[in-house]
Amino acid sequence: MKENLLKEIIPLTTEDCYTIFTRVKKDFNFPLHYHEEFELNLILNGTGARRVIGDHIGEIDEYELVLVGPNLQHAWFTHNFKGKELTEVTIQFPLDFLDEKFLRRNQLSFIRNMFEKSVRGILFSAETAKKIAPVMLQLGKKQGFDGVLEVLSILHDLSISRNMKLLSDATFNNAENFTYNSRRIEKVMGYLNQHFDKQISLNDVAQQANMTQAAFSRFFKTKTGNNYIDSLNEIRLGHAARLLIDTNRSIAEIAYHCGFNNISNFNRLFKKKKGVTPKVFREDFAYGARVFV
Repeated sequence: MKENLLKEIIPLTTEDCYTIFTRVKKDFNFPLHYHEEFELNLILNGTGARRVIGDHIGEIDEYELVLVGPNLQHAWFTHNFKGKELTEVTIQFPLDFLDEKFLRRNQLSFIRNMFEKSVRGILFSAETAKKIAPVMLQLGKKQGFDGVLEVLSILHDLSISRNMKLLSDATFNNAENFTYNSRRIEKVMGYLNQHFDKQISLNDVAQQANMTQAAFSRFFKTKTGNNYIDSLNEIRLGHAARLLIDTNRSIAEIAYHCGFNNISNFNRLFKKKKGVTPKVFREDFAYGARVFV
């Protein structure tokens, strides 16, 4: 499907550190799209509008603040928005805004980790959005170095904020290669990503880590925050979402291809994770990919 999506060309030259747009508008009229740059998007008073980030679909509240990583498809749609007008502030900055070697410095570890997670899209809490909103609204008035310092300050504050939420499944945007600070966990995640379409037992993954099943279960939960079944299902659902968007395969065929042997269980897990059924999910993305005229 990506070849049918709009690839946005950002008005950002190689001499610019960032660009910012502030708009007051009555609705959303830009289609599902992607671009090579990072994007930090703030929306105020847009309650009821719909957010689409990767394979995530959700309805937004009064305060919306999302960091979108490079080449991650995204858009916001009017949906159930009933207000008279909303405010949107968008900051876009290139991949090399902060040099990779510079990001490896200890003092920038939180920003580096945030950038790595942004390939899935990050939704910040309403409390964080309220705190950052006044700064972003004033950023357009700053020039030169003062503006760059403010962007860095915003990124730092966001990177240490609490209750940020990852939106898209890792496998949807080839974002499964996270650093878990554990070679055992990385080996297990690699195994799950390679064999997600097969039946995988707890013993199978425990053997990958050279641990007993009980010890592995505790270890995996501590390192990832999930049990291995939840992680495996997330990987499978990410692949399923991609196939729903990119192919015309039937929902049943996709479910079985991604390791689900029970179509009812697949539909239940998919709706629990995405908030909609696979059928509605496919229809929503087909709608979002159309270019508005």
